Amino acid sequence: MQRIRLRYTKRGRLRFTSHRDFQRAFERALRRAEVPMAYSAGFTPHPKVSYANAAPTGTGSEAEYLEIALTDARDPEKLRLLLDESMPVGLDIIDAVEARTSGLADRLTASVWELRLDGVTPEDAERAVDAFTSAEAVEVQRRTKNGMRTFDARGAVASLEAHTAQPEAQKSQPETHSPQADRPTDQACAILRLVVRHVTPAVRPDDVLSGLRAVADLAPPVPAAVTRLAQGLFDEETGTVTDPLAPDREAVAAAPPTAATAAAAKASA
Repeated sequence: MQRIRLRYTKRGRLRFTSHRDFQRAFERALRRAEVPMAYSAGFTPHPKVSYANAAPTGTGSEAEYLEIALTDARDPEKLRLLLDESMPVGLDIIDAVEARTSGLADRLTASVWELRLDGVTPEDAERAVDAFTSAEAVEVQRRTKNGMRTFDARGAVASLEAHTAQPEAQKSQPETHSPQADRPTDQACAILRLVVRHVTPAVRPDDVLSGLRAVADLAPPVPAAVTRLAQGLFDEETGTVTDPLAPDREAVAAAPPTAATAAAAKASA
């Protein structure tokens, strides 16, 4: 059995698709591409697809991950192209690697988020960021199935910075894979870039916005456009988030081909 790990996106209007919507679209793509999927046992077999830490509905993402199990070997890049052609535009399969290591979910320990705050000046955003990062704790509330829950939004935030978005007219090339592309405007606005550790309870970008409102009365007039730019293992020394598929790529490069990889290469030759 061969395992393939894929990275996919949620762009533009497709950021409003739920995780269940994506699952249905992806399973249709598997059938259209005639992928030799392995299935679970039991009365209602399902294709063996493992999803990891999906982004909330309504947020864009450049870094969603899943793993599939195949009964017959396939070249990862050719498989990626076939699946991408079968998916709706905006749900794009952008990377594929044969799984040579274990614990993909364990390597998703932090996310890099970008929040576009229309109607907020960079100066107000900077003051709010300073107030948030200076606080030892920022308590926020979120409604859960068990009622309202209060928790600290500050402890999970490894870094938070404010930037100025450039007006579209001043850009030499449009940024097609960012929140700006969803809301083109001729007016500058504030952009927040933050790194959030995956903790329990999970701290989401909207929790950070609630914290900014609590400590600095920052309240954007319209909902923020939120995009996950990356997720992976958090490097405490550098404060960066590393590529979770890198260990698999390194293992593929360092080790001799597996029987499954050799069979796939022979079949495509």
